[in-house]
Amino acid sequence: MKKQTAGRDNLGEFAPKFAELNDDVLFGEVWSREDKLSLRDRSLVTICVFMGKGLFDSSLKHHLMNAKNNGITKQEMAEIITHAAFYAGWPNAWAIFNMAKEVYADDDTKEEHGGMFGQGEPNTAFAQYFIGNSYLKPLTKPGESAISIANVTFEPACRNNWHIHHASKGGGQILICVDGEGWYQEEGKEVRSLKPGDVVVISANVKHWHGAKKDCWFSHLAFEVPGEDTSNEWCEPVTDEEYNKLV
Repeated sequence: MKKQTAGRDNLGEFAPKFAELNDDVLFGEVWSREDKLSLRDRSLVTICVFMGKGLFDSSLKHHLMNAKNNGITKQEMAEIITHAAFYAGWPNAWAIFNMAKEVYADDDTKEEHGGMFGQGEPNTAFAQYFIGNSYLKPLTKPGESAISIANVTFEPACRNNWHIHHASKGGGQILICVDGEGWYQEEGKEVRSLKPGDVVVISANVKHWHGAKKDCWFSHLAFEVPGEDTSNEWCEPVTDEEYNKLV
């Protein structure tokens, strides 16, 4: 997390202790405890508290910008405010919506992620096997070919659970990285850093996981290798403790 200096910049001479607590304790220690609670979730909590207390000054706009940078999308922010409106009050929702619209105004003009193949739609069918949001862009139609190809896109810090592509013969999966940066790991082996152009050959019956790095989106093409008696087994999630150790 970027070092905070707002306290010292604005109150360093007038209230040096308050400035120290603001910069070094609140933002330097509490916000940096990502192994306990992610920056994304801390932003969500902070926005809701500000809204509930009716605090709509420049500090709220700063926290809205932080929330956006920490991975909360425009659609998610709209849903957060809508949900909180029933508890914090309708006028408070109107007030924060006007500020949030400014912060997320440029989202409508941004290109989608996913590289040249496109981001696709939310991967709702498999959402239960992912931490974070993923998106799917099928590139072949079911039954069109023996090989199924899809572009899978992960938002920052999103990853799938440990899983196994079972087969009695053949089978497995091939990943070709096309955008952003991500991770791949097989059980009992070191994690592998992935960038566009990298190719991962996953043998059948090998337990593994893959996903995005903390601070960037990631997309890869997934090729399902034909085989006999093929099936997918979804296992336990990659915990925050495991994931946050990756560098």
